[in-house]
Amino acid sequence: MQSSRSKPCSCPSLKLREVASMYLTLVAAFLVILVVALQGSAPRHSHFPYKVPLDPQGLLELSWNVSYPEQAVHFQLLIRELRFGLLFGMSDRGEFENADLAVLWSDGHSSYFGDAWSDAKGQLHMDSQQDYQLLGARRAPEGLYLLFRRAFSTCDPKDYLIEDGTVHLIYGILEEPVRSLQAINISALHGGLQRVQLLKPNISIPELPRDMKTMEITAPDVVIPSQETTYWCYMAELPEGFPKHHIIMYEPVVTAGNEALVHHMEVFQCAAQFDSFPHYNGPCDSKMKPDRLNYCRHVLAAWAMGAQAFYYPEEAGLAFGGPGSSRYLRLEIHYHNPLVFKGRRDSSGIRLYYTATLRPYDAGIMELGLVYTPVMAIPPGEDSFILTGYCTDKCTQLALPAAGIRIFASQLHTHLAGRKVVTVLSRDGRERQVVNADGHYSPHFQEIRMLKEVVAVFPGDELITTCTYNTEDRSRATVGGFGILEEMCVNYVHYYPQTQLELCKSAVDPGYLHRYFNLVNRFNDEEICMCPQVSVPQQFYSIPWNTFNRDVLKSLYGFAPISMHCNKSSAVRFPGEWEKQPLPSITERLREPGPRCPPAPGPQPAAPVPLNLG
Repeated sequence: MQSSRSKPCSCPSLKLREVASMYLTLVAAFLVILVVALQGSAPRHSHFPYKVPLDPQGLLELSWNVSYPEQAVHFQLLIRELRFGLLFGMSDRGEFENADLAVLWSDGHSSYFGDAWSDAKGQLHMDSQQDYQLLGARRAPEGLYLLFRRAFSTCDPKDYLIEDGTVHLIYGILEEPVRSLQAINISALHGGLQRVQLLKPNISIPELPRDMKTMEITAPDVVIPSQETTYWCYMAELPEGFPKHHIIMYEPVVTAGNEALVHHMEVFQCAAQFDSFPHYNGPCDSKMKPDRLNYCRHVLAAWAMGAQAFYYPEEAGLAFGGPGSSRYLRLEIHYHNPLVFKGRRDSSGIRLYYTATLRPYDAGIMELGLVYTPVMAIPPGEDSFILTGYCTDKCTQLALPAAGIRIFASQLHTHLAGRKVVTVLSRDGRERQVVNADGHYSPHFQEIRMLKEVVAVFPGDELITTCTYNTEDRSRATVGGFGILEEMCVNYVHYYPQTQLELCKSAVDPGYLHRYFNLVNRFNDEEICMCPQVSVPQQFYSIPWNTFNRDVLKSLYGFAPISMHCNKSSAVRFPGEWEKQPLPSITERLREPGPRCPPAPGPQPAAPVPLNLG
């Protein structure tokens, strides 16, 4: 076959100068078109329904929308004080290493936008596949708006897979001009992270009744302490004789200017067994806080930064007020103040929307997962240790109505070592449906999330909750319990109609754990005291955590029978035999969904887009 080089050319000959002139003309025309496009008007605010401040000072504000038909997220980033650019992106736990980034930078004369990634050492590289697609840029009195798009899945190994659950967003501000992307020094940036749920559920908002009323549970002009983390508690109470109502919606009330400081908030109802609760307004960890406030644990509302209003399904509402219901409520606000602002006042809280016209069903809250007990433990130095709690078919068969229940929302919960949480519905030994999952779970970002679709649970179904923990920074075992350095594995599911079943959880049988301690004692040179007076935590703390002891514990949790807690709201178990119950047998697992790759675009050079930002 004759090479193209040797073919005669019938085209007229062009001089090098003419070729260069034509090339420069095309480039100039392209830049003019790009600049005109980028200086167009930004979409209306309604196009970006979700919003969160990225930095504590509120200089960077992210808004976004989700297109499930396109399988893409559209971002609008407001930069109030642009210096020489910024980095914005996503990573597994909020690190700047191994991150997927959109970068805007300036060399002091020209500005550029590009899709980049960082390696394990934090060095930036231009991505060979440009998946952050710039849609527009606009100057406004409040700052610079950048609009760009990103598909959920790009099938680029350097890109982050956007999926359900928590996403760790990272940002960095460039204070000086840089000659190239590779010249950016990540370690010298002023940056941080923000956690959000990017993939909000696309659900319809139910119509609200005409007799709806509102009630604000807010902090009374609190002076935010000048420290990074504060949990503030404030006691409120309902009017005397307040009859039964249904909460049908709630939303945050955040004091203007404090949007970047109010991290999350919860309203708890107190236990009805006490006639009164003391008034309190102060830090939740203060020695002055009355102990009785620890009995205010029933969640009425929970909000975290980035979340919008929470709506109950039109056929159900959360009951409060009336006989058997406490009048006392506890508001808890988490203030995140990393810049240690002083003298900042706050009156944030939650606004409840309620109605006296009761809906057909009372909504209920059920606890799934593991019992708060030290028999469930995680060895130190583990990067992904798994514990599983069961709500068995025996319990749901006994406690659920024949028509079943409908789960519409969920709040996952662990303490500081938790990294992943998932609850799966199983029926007849086959996994049928994921109730809720968070593969990038953070204990610092917990909110009640509405599910994309209602999950029906029937008598005889099983609900299996699995938590993954990381204890690489710990030198001794982490046991289950209420302390912040102890662990939990819980899914609070919100459902209707309300039943008597309030807690459906498990733990390993204590007798089998005792056998484990005996086995470890026999196979190790070091003596482990098995005396009756030595507590389970102390026995775990004394174990030498070699490979054998770790593997045997994992195996124990995978086959040993369980103690089931199938409890009513009175904390009394339903009648039946609940000790030494066999683990549910799962014969068919759900398939892991594979990434949906978008249609392959035409060849896109790994080059930044030049910008004229005026």
